[in-house]
Parts: sequence; C-alpha cells; structure tokens
Amino acid sequence: MSQQNHQRLFYGSCFALITTAFSFSIRAGILPQLGTTFNLTAEQLGFINSMWFVGFPISMVLGGIFYGSLGPKKIMIFAFFSHTLGILLTIFSGGYVGLLVSTLFIGLGNGCTEAACNPMIAASYTGKEMNTKLNRFHMWFPGGIVLGSLISLAMTKMNLGWEAQIWIILVPTLIYAYLFYGQAFPEPTKEIASLSENLKAMASLLFVFICICMTLTAISEFGPQQWTGIIMAKSGAEPMVILALVTGLMAVGRYFGGEFVHKFDQTGVLLGSAILAAVGIFLFSTQTGPMAYVAAVFFAMGVCYFWPNMIGFVAEKMPLTGAIGMSIVGAFGMFSTSIWQPIIGGWIDSAKEKASAEGLQGDALDLAAGQATLQTMITFPAILIVLFTILLFWMRSRKNSSTAH
Repeated sequence: MSQQNHQRLFYGSCFALITTAFSFSIRAGILPQLGTTFNLTAEQLGFINSMWFVGFPISMVLGGIFYGSLGPKKIMIFAFFSHTLGILLTIFSGGYVGLLVSTLFIGLGNGCTEAACNPMIAASYTGKEMNTKLNRFHMWFPGGIVLGSLISLAMTKMNLGWEAQIWIILVPTLIYAYLFYGQAFPEPTKEIASLSENLKAMASLLFVFICICMTLTAISEFGPQQWTGIIMAKSGAEPMVILALVTGLMAVGRYFGGEFVHKFDQTGVLLGSAILAAVGIFLFSTQTGPMAYVAAVFFAMGVCYFWPNMIGFVAEKMPLTGAIGMSIVGAFGMFSTSIWQPIIGGWIDSAKEKASAEGLQGDALDLAAGQATLQTMITFPAILIVLFTILLFWMRSRKNSSTAH
C-alpha cells in the first residue's frame, strides 16, 4: 500500500471521528432545547445520552470480533449507514422514544469508527509513529467537539432550531464516505487476526486491570463534559465556551502527544492525567465566573491523554490482543459511561430537591445542584490516582524483570 493511500485512510478516519465528536458536542448543546421541546426530566435526558454510549460499545465489540474476517472497509460502510440513519431519525424523532432509538444508531456508527480505525492506524504505522498517529487521530474527537460546540453556540444564539444543528453532523459523515470510497484498506495480519490468539492474550490480569481503569477514565472525561450545558449554565461562565476551551486544549495536547508519551511512557502520563483531572473537577465544583475557565484548563490537561493512551497501551504492551483487545477496552469505557449517565442525571435531580428544601431558588438552586454533582464526580479520578500508581510500579517491575533475564 502506498504512503498516499495510508494518508487518505488516515484523513478519512479523522473525519469519521469528527462525526462522532459532532454527535457528542451538538447533542450536548441542544440538550436544554430537547428538554424544553419534549418536556423531559434530567433523568430522561440522561437515558437519551446513555443510548449514545450503549450503541458505541456494542458495535465496537462486534467490530473488534469480526475485524479479522470483515476488515475495516465493511465496518466503515456500516458506520456510514448507521450515522446517516441516526441523524435522520433524530430530526424526525417526534419525542422521547424516537430520540432513544436515533441516539442508539448514532452510537453504533461511532463504535464502528473506533473498531475499524484504531487497528487500521496501528497496522499502518509502527513504534513512535504509531503513538503519534493514534494521538493525532484521537485529537479530532476533542477537535471536532470544539467545532461542534462553537457551531451549536452560534446557531442557538441565532435562534436556529435544534433540527438544523443536527443536519450539520451529516457534513463530516459525507466527507469520510468520500475519502474512504474506492481505497484499498490494510488486511489484518494472520497472527493479529486470529480470534483464539487474541482471546488467549486477553486472559491476563494486566488486561483486566486496564479494562477496570478504562471504566473510570471514560466517565472522568465524558461525565462532566456531557452535562456541561446543564451543570455550568448558572456558574457565570458560558457552558459551550467551557466545552470548546476544554476540547481545544485537549486537541492541542493530543497533537503533540506522541513525543510526550515517548518521553514519559503511557503509565507516567496516565498517572499525571488522573491528578490533573481530579484538580480540574474540584475547581469546577467550587469556582464560578472567570475561575471556571481556569478549572477548564486543569480538567482539559487531565483528561487529554486518557483515551488515546489507554488504547495505545494495549496496542503497544499487549499487541497480541489485536483489534478485539483495543475494542474491548474502548467498549468498557463507553459502556461504563452509558451506565453512569442516568445516574448523574439522578444526582442532579436529587441535588436540586435538596437545594430547594434549603430555600434556594432560580439560578442559585441550579448552581448549587451542579456543583454538588461535580463534587461527587471527583471520586472517579481520585480512584484512578491509586490505580495508575499501582500500574506505574507494576510496569517498572515487569521491565526490570525482563531486563534481568
């Protein structure tokens, strides 16, 4: 395969991830509008959010399992049809059930993107270049969220309906379909494509440990972000600007992430990330006005390297787990997030009840409920600090052991 072909596939993968990002950020931006239009509670909005995260791991796992037999091309064809169907169904949903189904289809398309593109990029590049390309590929999730957030904010200010905003998601969908059309895709190697070999490699304590960590890194990143519009609305800061600031910094960090990871290894980077994420969420839960933007900086630098380096850790340290290994780890993250979404919505509802019982009203009530919910969320990165400290020493002892032999 030519270098030009690799580049076109890489750019197609990036636009597919931008589609995922638009579906995340624009939905976050229109969440209050959906709640008003269809008279939905925060818990119901949480269940709609959760469908995005349910569809993701289902197709990610199935895509990982069948990657060796189907290849990335067929998986991405399914992703295109799933994205397109989900977008159209959202616009013509008509209510709560319709939004649940349409969000599920978009989640299925997003999962296929991860299942096909991660192993395809890992197969196209090696070593340091692979880490660089994976970080730059994953740069377009936060990068796409920046674009989607600003588009959503501008369209909302212009009083354009939420339906018009959903149509925007179709633009990167059509672009990635064009870039992939007619291209030769890399074939999985026999060793990596062997499902029995993959499963054997996954039957290890280290792989299980990484899956557990992934459940917490994902909710640490997606929990505060998906609820930004509702939690931060009364903090004196513009919630969509906070989302754009966070994801913009994440995109920059991931663009330069390859060199950074090469210097500190994934384990050191992940531990530092957990510490910064905990500080960021704590500041979000206590600060208002301009200080909310300072909190956003800490949070962004914390969650920036979580996802690509969890995937990169599996690709580099456990290569025989293959495409299914990367997909399973990603699926654990997304499935965990889907479970937590309605729970977080429930936290917001109960925090509002408690604040109301204490006599708070209006903006003060919303702010108190949002900050109380964020304080609960600090638990996620706090546990990760302990787990990544264990992982750091674990990998160092493994390295010393192999060096001794």
